[in-house]
Amino acid sequence: MCGITGVFSLNERGNSSLDKVREATKALAHRGPDADGFYEHRQVALGHRRLSIIDVSDAANQPMTDESGRYVLVYNGELYNHKELRRFLESLGVSFRTSSDTEVLLKGLIHEGSKFLNTLNGFFSLALYDKEENSLLLARDRMGIKPLVVYQDEDRIVFASEIKALMAYDIPRELDYSSLQHYLQLNYVPSPHSMLKGVRKVKPGHFIKVHPQGNLWEKEFYRIPYPHPNTLNTELRSYQHQLGKMREVMEESVRRRLIADVPVGCFLSGGIDSSVITTLAAKHHPGIKTFSIGYKDNPFFDETHYAELVANKAGTDHTTFKLGNEELYDELSHVLEHMDEPFADSSALPVSILSRKVREHVKVALSGDGADELFSGYNKHMAEWQIRNAGFKEKAVGMLKPLWGKLPQSRHSKWGNLFRQLDRFAEGMNLSDAERYWRWCGYASENSVLELLSDKSKGLLSEKESGKRKKKILRNFTEGGDMNEVLLTDMQLVLVSDMLTKVDSMSMAHSLEVRVPFLSHNVVNFAFGLPEESKINGEMKKRIVQDAFRRILPEELYQRPKKGFEVPLLQWLQTDLRPMIENDLLADDFIHEQGIFSREQVRQLKNELFSKNPGDSHARIWGLLVFQHWMKKYSVIS
Repeated sequence: MCGITGVFSLNERGNSSLDKVREATKALAHRGPDADGFYEHRQVALGHRRLSIIDVSDAANQPMTDESGRYVLVYNGELYNHKELRRFLESLGVSFRTSSDTEVLLKGLIHEGSKFLNTLNGFFSLALYDKEENSLLLARDRMGIKPLVVYQDEDRIVFASEIKALMAYDIPRELDYSSLQHYLQLNYVPSPHSMLKGVRKVKPGHFIKVHPQGNLWEKEFYRIPYPHPNTLNTELRSYQHQLGKMREVMEESVRRRLIADVPVGCFLSGGIDSSVITTLAAKHHPGIKTFSIGYKDNPFFDETHYAELVANKAGTDHTTFKLGNEELYDELSHVLEHMDEPFADSSALPVSILSRKVREHVKVALSGDGADELFSGYNKHMAEWQIRNAGFKEKAVGMLKPLWGKLPQSRHSKWGNLFRQLDRFAEGMNLSDAERYWRWCGYASENSVLELLSDKSKGLLSEKESGKRKKKILRNFTEGGDMNEVLLTDMQLVLVSDMLTKVDSMSMAHSLEVRVPFLSHNVVNFAFGLPEESKINGEMKKRIVQDAFRRILPEELYQRPKKGFEVPLLQWLQTDLRPMIENDLLADDFIHEQGIFSREQVRQLKNELFSKNPGDSHARIWGLLVFQHWMKKYSVIS
């Protein structure tokens, strides 16, 4: 696990700018505190920060050059099948100097070219320089677990694991208004775009080849196999066979992700997903360390009791961290300072705290991320299923839309949250599948976002470009499609741009590697060969996950409601953060001077926040605060 960066000049007169690479690499120090390294040759300069996990010796440091000196690799990630790949390459006569997966990747790319990417089981972002050909290969893993961002102009292409490292190359800091529009709806920027114009994220499962004089081409090496006419073979047509295969692919994935030369642990929330991972990991690693967080100021949301039941049954070495609201609040400034792009998913706060505390015990942790997107685990998935299979009850909720809109709505009270959910459900019934998906992904409608922008911003916004991006996000929806098209879109939008971004950025801020067994491509390929009824029906979400592992998990996990803790944002915004809202980042004078947002609409949103019926205003206000903090910190030009 590491951070990578580099610059490739696109003309013979170009300067590789090693000083800039050193500065960019320094910005990635948190991703790899164990070592740094640099390489420079003619038109290229590469930088690397290392977090040592496999072969912790200095011999495995990067950049890594082959014996001939022709090829140089910088790489961020882990290959869980590196031993098998090593044996394959040795059968071809390839020799090795280290036991690292880095050298396996280097030698494999040299001998097999880009097709070697299809053999990799793991996560990665990488850059391979060919000195003789004077070319650069950039690649990102199949699911987008590891980040890789690039910027190109007529003179150079620069790349890095994080945008803050790109800024060391003096790239333009110009606001992308289409990204802003989508961020104001979703509270994150949909990949492959970023909030900076010209900066983009390499797509999951893609590689880019850069040749001299600016010749660049991008190619997909992996795509989630859906739709597929016959993904399941005959023996997996029955649900019982599917359950057996589910257990098989998950156990193999977890076993591989325990490979390391440093201590490994598991995040254990007490939910089904992390409990499955923990129980399987403990089978292969008895006494493995597990970690959970509880909320002493919010006992209703504290689920550590269930985590402890799992830990006791699996025989793990368990630690519970009890957090108070004060500790969550204190984490706000750290999270805001670490972000190099606006990202307003408030659950980043507990993930950051958990990562910091876990890092004191282990260097690697397994998590249950990805299961909800793969196997239909969100409340919105059940709501979607209900609309697609609507009966009298669902139709009645839709007909009562005028009533729900008049009732008080808030996530922070039982009845207010119910009225909010009924209103959103009723709204969704009147939309197409694709438009409903888009609306339910966000906190705000497209019209309310446009109203929030100033006249100047509307003039700079290309609604055609925004519409094109949205259409691409929703491309999976077809007439008469099933729930798998919803899940595929979640994999490409929510998982990559929200969930994985959150886990990678918050864990790497504390030099902790997080591995995600549910996102092995073998598990993903299996999941998208399943019919929707294996994942969700009118009574159960994540059906196959729950059924496949019921016999090894505590029965109590199946008898409790899912509560879903949210940090007390509304409370903070109405109290401690109120001065930041009224006197600083959202102050009337600052909003007017800045010129991005409508002063009247921001004022209206603030009034809603401080009213008795705040609705989702706290999430929208938080999104605005995160954006404003980022604008000021990085001096972005609007």
